[in-house]
Amino acid sequence: MNRKEARKRAEQLVSNMTLEEKASQLRYDAPPIRRLNIPAYNWWNEALHGVARAGTATSFPQAIGMAAAFDEDLVHEIAETIAEEGRAKYNAFAKQDDRDIYKGLTFWSPNVNIFRDPRWGRGQETYGEDPYLSSRLGVAFIKGLQGDKETMKAAACVKHFAVHSGPEALRHEFNAEVSRKDLRETYLPAFEAAVKEGKSEAVMGAYNRTNGEACCASKTLMQDILRGEWGFEGHYVSDCWAIRDFHEHHLISPDAKTSAAMAINAGCDLNCGNTYLHILNAYEHGMVSEETITEACTRLFTTRYLLGLFDENEFDSISYEKVECRKHLELSERAARESMVLLKNSGILPLNKETVKTIGVIGPNADSRAALIGNYHGTSSEYITILQGIQAFAKDDIRVLYSDGCNISSPKTENLAFDHDRISEALIVAKHSDVVVLCMGLNEFLEGEEGDQGNQYASGDKDSLLLPEPQRKLMEALAKTGTPVVLCMMAGSDIDLSFASEHYDAIIQAWYPGARGGKAFAEILFGLYSPSGKLCVTFYDPESPLPEFTDYSMKNRTYRYLETKPQYPFGYGLTYGQAAVTEVQFNMEEMEIEAVAENTTSIDIEEVLQVYVKVVDSEFAPLHPRLCGFKRVSLDSNGKKRVKIKLDQRTLMVVNDNGEYIKDGKNVELYVGFSQPDETSIQLMDQKPVKLTAEI
Repeated sequence: MNRKEARKRAEQLVSNMTLEEKASQLRYDAPPIRRLNIPAYNWWNEALHGVARAGTATSFPQAIGMAAAFDEDLVHEIAETIAEEGRAKYNAFAKQDDRDIYKGLTFWSPNVNIFRDPRWGRGQETYGEDPYLSSRLGVAFIKGLQGDKETMKAAACVKHFAVHSGPEALRHEFNAEVSRKDLRETYLPAFEAAVKEGKSEAVMGAYNRTNGEACCASKTLMQDILRGEWGFEGHYVSDCWAIRDFHEHHLISPDAKTSAAMAINAGCDLNCGNTYLHILNAYEHGMVSEETITEACTRLFTTRYLLGLFDENEFDSISYEKVECRKHLELSERAARESMVLLKNSGILPLNKETVKTIGVIGPNADSRAALIGNYHGTSSEYITILQGIQAFAKDDIRVLYSDGCNISSPKTENLAFDHDRISEALIVAKHSDVVVLCMGLNEFLEGEEGDQGNQYASGDKDSLLLPEPQRKLMEALAKTGTPVVLCMMAGSDIDLSFASEHYDAIIQAWYPGARGGKAFAEILFGLYSPSGKLCVTFYDPESPLPEFTDYSMKNRTYRYLETKPQYPFGYGLTYGQAAVTEVQFNMEEMEIEAVAENTTSIDIEEVLQVYVKVVDSEFAPLHPRLCGFKRVSLDSNGKKRVKIKLDQRTLMVVNDNGEYIKDGKNVELYVGFSQPDETSIQLMDQKPVKLTAEI
């Protein structure tokens, strides 16, 4: 049914409720109203990279890995799959009358916050540092999840609105101060696209304040921009226990009833937490009207009607057999392959099964399930670690030796042993191997959300870009063996790769590749597929100090405003072959780039054609050309393809200091290639993007 019809039915149903019943439905764990045949419903469910926290489901690469694939169609298909498995599980749970947390159809995904600081532990949940990439992938995810049928397949919730990216330790009390320009140019575009193009059914507010206003009670964000400018018609949900922060941490409210009133009066319909237990108290004190409570309740039931939860619908027949079916597992493997980024290759890769007789697989992430999955994950029926993937691919043709080499963060693996007790074993393995695959990095316990084990403050953020000391010691020891080393880096963020770049033969950034990531890695390692991912975040020069974590200005942040040379740039990634761009044209009337991508080698490859734009004579343009278009291209051996990339109307515009998109300047430069047009990318790729100039 359409929104107008769903809204009308919701209004009718809500009109039969008492005030107390209406208020009870504004909690994430809404109780049943049996006299009206309304079952209990728990709104809290997660689907960041697969149905999460509700038992078995297909596990896809963490969101940051999805982003590195630069593939809108892939993200759309992943989200469709998540919705199908979500429905399958919901149908089965409902038949058991199991309406517990994580078992509904309202998924609190995607996270389109900008990954502006590489120390932020939750950056792994995002689509990286670029507003355009984040907006395209966010829209693709939402459309895939919600579907285009009469009944909504599942409901997306874009989060965390807005200007939210750490520090985790301060999130309950922090005030993010942001300029109008940065707000509109960097922090809001992905949300705007999610609402206006993706039609996200829900928006989740952030914990922090933005320019003094709590994000779950912000007139500016919630009323003026979201519902006013953008015309949002869905429901707004608080982050979990964020409304309690008003009086406990932000100290902008004296008590719970005032906090509840502030939130609901601003338009926060659903409370993840328990502060809305005080809604009736606020009503009795004249702080909230019954009309406001009714409107919030109506919006929530509109969503439930759109999902077909009170009617028979076409999705009722989706069987539990869809969960982790072969088709879905194959998609997860494809996604893992597309996500992996080849950062360095001295020529050692792909490994040749005919000449390599012994492989040493070393490192704390080599046989680690935690390193596969990232945070906000479901459960898989099978995990294929890097070690297992290599073993399966090598079969009996290659001997595989293994040592964990060190603990991921502690100085020893055995309590009674000396520090660095596994290094000698790692050295023995290396000396008996033709090549070492070294698996280092982090996991969800070392970077993630506040409350994770994390660093010494348990905030989930990283103290620095360095790996934990035990891993650094192991890396240094292995470099002295003389055995070639291929580094597999498994992390959701920028890690200092200075040592590896100088001493190792190859580096693959594998992110958190999903439960079957080891199979995908092995297939790339041995050349069954060519790597094709691109960095969706800048890997910063570790010698240059980062801005203050709490500074939300974009100065010297992300590739658009970076004032130093990066270690590895946004948009960068190698393949096993080489491609060239020719015959580039720009049709300004159609706002379309047309180019020919040509594989100049005899290896089948996939590449990501990227378009960057720079308004050259405007004081408001970012420091460097910014991404304005991209398309993944499959190129057969010595093959070529003509590719068209549509650009949006804002491509030729800039954002002024008032946060307005304006046409400014007379000339624009467009760069079309397989990387940014920056000096480091050109050096690493050994090719320049094609440059076009045009008058605006």
